[in-house]
Amino acid sequence: MSQSHQQPALSKCPGCAEPPVAGDLFCGACGYDLSAVPARPDDRPTMAITVPPAAPAAEAVRWPTAEETDSSDVPAPVVRPADVPGTDSGGRPLTEPDTPDAESGRGAASPSGPVRTGGPDSAAARVRHDDRADPGGAEASGDFALAAPDPRAAEHAAALAAAPAPGAKVCVACRSGRVDADGYCENCGHAQPRERDHMEQELDAVAAVSDRGLRHHRNEDSFAVSSTALPDGSPAVVAIVCDGVSSASRPDEASAAAASAANEALLESLPRGTHPQQAMHEAIVAASEAVNALAQEPAGAREHDAHRHQNAPACTLVGAIMAGGLLIVGWVGDSRVYWVPEDRTQPTARLTEDDSWAAQMVAAGLMNEAEAYADERAHAITGWLGADAYELEPHTAAFKPDRPGLVVVCTDGLWNYAESAEEMAAAVPADAQEQPLHAARSLVGHALDGGGHDNVTVALLPFAVRPQGAGSACDTV
Repeated sequence: MSQSHQQPALSKCPGCAEPPVAGDLFCGACGYDLSAVPARPDDRPTMAITVPPAAPAAEAVRWPTAEETDSSDVPAPVVRPADVPGTDSGGRPLTEPDTPDAESGRGAASPSGPVRTGGPDSAAARVRHDDRADPGGAEASGDFALAAPDPRAAEHAAALAAAPAPGAKVCVACRSGRVDADGYCENCGHAQPRERDHMEQELDAVAAVSDRGLRHHRNEDSFAVSSTALPDGSPAVVAIVCDGVSSASRPDEASAAAASAANEALLESLPRGTHPQQAMHEAIVAASEAVNALAQEPAGAREHDAHRHQNAPACTLVGAIMAGGLLIVGWVGDSRVYWVPEDRTQPTARLTEDDSWAAQMVAAGLMNEAEAYADERAHAITGWLGADAYELEPHTAAFKPDRPGLVVVCTDGLWNYAESAEEMAAAVPADAQEQPLHAARSLVGHALDGGGHDNVTVALLPFAVRPQGAGSACDTV
């Protein structure tokens, strides 16, 4: 038979501080389990935390007697700090007599060694990180050598390691860090924008800018600008702008493939002497074939991605060619081309007609333009490039301007904020003829300031004519 250990009597309950009844296992006031209270030890040994160094025996201190009170009836202190001798940890006296004070006759304290102050000019206040520069080493100075390197040197080395090499990509946030292969800055960790989120290109006679906008998670627009020469040596300038259909699969791939295919087709056909309007038609057909090819996936591709859209990649296309004094435009979809004369007093014009529900309603006479574009179905396109398009109907038109001006080739991400020709002309900077890239950036900024609900892409082609140019002609196919 086991025996329970008798707990010593408690003076008060740990739970409510009421005195318990002797022998009770629970407090009668609050029910606290008194058996859980540990027993008080029989003794309480004391352990010294620090042991001061043994000091040499000194004579007994002679405590001075209290002086008389002063006129304010406040008794003088019995002991002043300077009255009690003492030593520091090195055994040196804290104070030593100096010139007697005129009033009290007591010695003033004077430093017996180097004094450490907090001032910036004090040598003692300087922080040492190692003693390598000191010939005497750590033993001579009394300081200990750190096992770790100087933290200032470590930070400097880290900054040098993260610094980009000449010509390497620089972080857009800190402007000093190197960007790794995953698209993050090695200095500040900031994720870098994808290359396609904002694109710019400028040639001698054309400039283009494309931006992701403020609402889309990626840029589904694409463009291609180039220049070549006709058989007679005269220049030809090309601008192609494509807008991916967001409801289709891989719209970004579709727009990139269409822009690249159309541009390559024009650079091949124009130097051979193909008429620019015919070359534009053939380029649109080539772009359509490139987008159609994206739908031809391997048989098992969709089995590994159950969430892949089943509809084919699709995009719209609009382009312009300046060659031989002619301006050729071609399009499929709702991207547009505007003409803005250099003399803003002259009329502006929109050179394309949308392949959209609203345009069809206006063409059929069922609605006026204001009513049609106010409808929620207004921007539903009726023509596009893609394997699921009903039929391909490339539109081309040829113009011969008789005055200098600016050709604006853009997606609906821009013209949604400057729909009419007059609104577009008002948004184009006055110096667009001389600085097309700056003007293209300004137009993209105009769309972003308006809300940036869509991707924004615009290409600008300054059109110059000779003063003796006569008349203008327009043929639409």
